[in-house]
Amino acid sequence: KEGKNKRVLEGVPKSLPALVKANRIQDKVRGVGFDWDEKNQIWDKVQEELDEVKEEIMRNESKEKIEAEFGDFMFSMINAARLYGIDPENALEKTNKKFMKRFNYLEDKTIKKGKSLHDMNLDEMNEIWEEAKKYD
Repeated sequence: KEGKNKRVLEGVPKSLPALVKANRIQDKVRGVGFDWDEKNQIWDKVQEELDEVKEEIMRNESKEKIEAEFGDFMFSMINAARLYGIDPENALEKTNKKFMKRFNYLEDKTIKKGKSLHDMNLDEMNEIWEEAKKYD
């Protein structure tokens, strides 16, 4: 058969955004059995990758090594999302919107007080941020 020689990842477009591509890659390899036996096994991998990011940062290694570890961590988080039936693109976009809503609240509240964010410290901003969370 002609399709027999087709490579598993051949159909993943190079032009896809990285987050979408990672999800597609993981879905494709799952199709040939390259996946976790139990979805909760992913959390050890996520923790391992997070620890490796921290190690590289503590070593103060090159930006390239830290970036590679961040990539591994993000890839494992995208895999976790897939395993739990969550679209990582949608999840991230919802968080983007939630963050923007909260930050806009913080900014509006600050302006109404006649202040500037530049003149506030993080504790002052966090107080309003916590208030903003009540309106989610």
